[in-house]
Amino acid sequence: MIAIIDYGMGNLRSVQKAFEYIGCNAIITQNKSTIDDAAGLVLPGVGAFGDAMRALHAMDLVDAIVKNIQKGKPFLGICLGMQLVFQKSYEGGACQGLGILKGEIVEIPKKHKVPHMGWNSLNIKRQTNLLKGVNSGDYVYFVHSYYLKTDVEQQVCASVEYGVEIPAVVALDNVYACQFHPEKSGDVGLKIVKNFGEMVV
Repeated sequence: MIAIIDYGMGNLRSVQKAFEYIGCNAIITQNKSTIDDAAGLVLPGVGAFGDAMRALHAMDLVDAIVKNIQKGKPFLGICLGMQLVFQKSYEGGACQGLGILKGEIVEIPKKHKVPHMGWNSLNIKRQTNLLKGVNSGDYVYFVHSYYLKTDVEQQVCASVEYGVEIPAVVALDNVYACQFHPEKSGDVGLKIVKNFGEMVV
């Protein structure tokens, strides 16, 4: 069973429907025991970084997420959920993230149209299980105004160009994350959802 973590800031039902479509049992939950019992975790998210971290702390979910990742469970962050796994964001002032991966979340330069919204093509930088069957040039769907800056290049598996190079997929050990919305990215997105589902035993 996959636990889709509900902290009040995600397009949860569409994520759940994507997993159901590929035959994975996925439960939307705020319950820490359910999260502990799950074989894999998904952290979706839309909205502001600071609001999301405050919600996770208020619901006492931070330790549950970090503990289960440290146990080695497959984890997938989506959009804001990707950003939250990093150390810090500057959206609305500096705010500490979950600190699972190294990097900071900064604003897309204002010389570009913000938010970065719509379809953009992936540049695969290194292969990972999450991207099995996905190729450079494949299009996925984005909606975001902030992006990851990191010195740990080996964790970046795919990027897109939007005036700046934006990390689109990151992976390190059992932690995977997408800046885009796989549940809104057609057949390519469903491949990614299926690949994650196959990691969860």
